[in-house]
Amino acid sequence: MDVPDMTRAAARAADEGDALREFRDRFDVPGTYMDGNSLGALSEASEAAVDRVVDQWREHAVEGWTEADPDWFHYGERLGAKVAPLVGARDEEVCVCGSTTVNIHTLVGTFFDLANGGSAAAADDPGTVLVNDLDFPTDHYAIRAQLRQRGLDPDDHLTVVESGDGRTIDEARVERALATEDVDVLFMPSVLYRSGQLLDVERLTAAAHDHGAYAGFDLAHSVGVVPHDLSGVGVDFAVWCHYKYLNAGPGAVAGLYCNEEHVGTTPALAGWWGHEKETQFEMRREFTPAESAGAFQIGTVPVLAAAPLDGALDVHHEAGIDRIRAKSVALTEYLVALVDDLSDAFTVGSPRDPVHRGGHVAIEHGEAYRLTEALKDRDVVVDFRPPNVVRVAPAPLYTGFEDVYDVAERLRELHETRAYEEYEPRSGGVT
Repeated sequence: MDVPDMTRAAARAADEGDALREFRDRFDVPGTYMDGNSLGALSEASEAAVDRVVDQWREHAVEGWTEADPDWFHYGERLGAKVAPLVGARDEEVCVCGSTTVNIHTLVGTFFDLANGGSAAAADDPGTVLVNDLDFPTDHYAIRAQLRQRGLDPDDHLTVVESGDGRTIDEARVERALATEDVDVLFMPSVLYRSGQLLDVERLTAAAHDHGAYAGFDLAHSVGVVPHDLSGVGVDFAVWCHYKYLNAGPGAVAGLYCNEEHVGTTPALAGWWGHEKETQFEMRREFTPAESAGAFQIGTVPVLAAAPLDGALDVHHEAGIDRIRAKSVALTEYLVALVDDLSDAFTVGSPRDPVHRGGHVAIEHGEAYRLTEALKDRDVVVDFRPPNVVRVAPAPLYTGFEDVYDVAERLRELHETRAYEEYEPRSGGVT
């Protein structure tokens, strides 16, 4: 899949030799779509999976919980087992449930309590949760809320590792914070949502454990495009969404991982769907957590919201996560090279070494907002991230090298003609 030069013909030739090319025809892709790390495209398999559940609902009604094939009662655990190979986990360590933010609440809260003898609120001297200042905001919102619920001041119990360049996090700084601060839980993203930096999960997990802290990760911007080995490197817990590279639809049900070492722990946020399955419908007053990651389910599994993931995972497994990652690296390498060939007004704000880069590229420009708006009017869908990033995500299952070439050429044209000046600057901030 190497692209030998910067011509359209070379990009087209690379597409012709792409082993994943045939998957594009299984998706409905709107225009030149480069926003798959916000919301993936609809696949035929996902649509068929929803139709199948609707038919089951029509045929079985309430009996679908046990009579549907597969039954709905174990939907979260069954889909968890299908996701597990993508994150390098055992079947029982993964469950599809909740939303990313809800799962952060329950898992960070649970492990913070575990670090403090089961109750951080009752501990004499609770430590801190270690995060970084480039996190997606919801991570901090949830963690600060969990600290407040325990009567703790987040300003005292949330340790924030600062970025040195505003784009990336130096893992050595994280290690120094672990060595010098009283950290109970490390919680980091696998990929920074703005710059696309891919953090070293194994290194950070080892560092956390070396200093007596639990290691948790938000995999929202890597799951489905970067292989993981959560069990192999001993990660304690993780959360993610499925609507980005896994193409499970807007607001799709999320996922979580809990290392088997901690299975059976009572969640900080408990609900009836996390009760052990064997006695769940005995409606006991005492909560007995399931002996799996399913214990962290809170409410009834939303079957219609989970069904698209069922179909999407079939496509993903057929393609293979290693082939997906290889193509992702090739696409982003090509995009970086094309951006370097544009005007000096454009800068690559992502790590250049693909070992340290996820599935998207941050292209920096002083008029990023207006460029983004102009691209959308030209049928090229990208993301703007303040203050100056055009975020481009070439999703490997339905994006080709010629698509990437087209994005770069559009950017070149808009910059050289200054056509972006037809658009209003972003109100309330610098573009």
